[in-house]
Amino acid sequence: MKNDHPLWGLDLGGTKIEGAVLKSRAQPEVLHRMRISTEAHKGYDHIIGQVSLLIDMLAEASGLKPESVGIGHPGTLDPQTGLIKNANTTALNGMPFNVDLEKKIGVPIRLANDANCFAVAEALMGGVPHKLPHAEVVFGVILGTGVGGGWVVRNKVINGRQGIAGEWGHNFLDESGGRCYCGRTGCVETLISGPALERYYESRTMKHLPLREITARAEAGTDDVAVETMDRLIHFFGKAIAIVINIMDPDAIVLGGGVGNIDRLYTDGPAEALKYLFNPRIDTVFMKPELGDSAGVFGAALL
Repeated sequence: MKNDHPLWGLDLGGTKIEGAVLKSRAQPEVLHRMRISTEAHKGYDHIIGQVSLLIDMLAEASGLKPESVGIGHPGTLDPQTGLIKNANTTALNGMPFNVDLEKKIGVPIRLANDANCFAVAEALMGGVPHKLPHAEVVFGVILGTGVGGGWVVRNKVINGRQGIAGEWGHNFLDESGGRCYCGRTGCVETLISGPALERYYESRTMKHLPLREITARAEAGTDDVAVETMDRLIHFFGKAIAIVINIMDPDAIVLGGGVGNIDRLYTDGPAEALKYLFNPRIDTVFMKPELGDSAGVFGAALL
């Protein structure tokens, strides 16, 4: 593996595409960084065009040309069909995105879903290498509008035979979560995502509040239903994450996304998980992310 050439990464979202050029794998400092609108509503070909445009803009600004480009994107590339699936940017679904991009820009493309990019960035550039330099297994968690995750084992992303490694958000957890967009009932995402927590609070009070306000009320102790909502989060988070730990026993779990900002996940979450763990203690280190909204584009570059 070459460690001395610039790394190019793009983070493709539904509303924006962010791109960055890093100096090298050995020195992953940002040389150039830009973003443009995705304009996904204009369709698949337009998204391809916007990605190509951003790469051209980065090339012009940096005076460099990419040898390859890593792209983090919603959904996953199905290893069996070569087509994108499970993307909430629906224009991508059913399309050979990497093949079409390679034809357009003329260099190899490496794709990974956005949770995998978050995981690899935090595992290689975030707090993990500083606090746990010998960590071999890292689980990067997205707790936000949805619930996702990515595995990094010995510095490599694990995609899996079906491209769904790390998708703990669609494990069954409890019927009370109700119907999930995936068509099943009671997925982890229906219970501990940001919208799920807001829905639960609203079901008990007939009043909609944003998660940050529910969290603040719970912390202040001024709202019993807000406290109940947070207690419910901790209960189901512990149950859900214990399954992940029992299966892969990661050295570290990094919690990203808006829900990941809730402090009780780091104090009460591990203790709750221990109730369901096949071990008398919990040694897994729960960590806050250190790269902020840069994690996606840095992780894409590291692909």
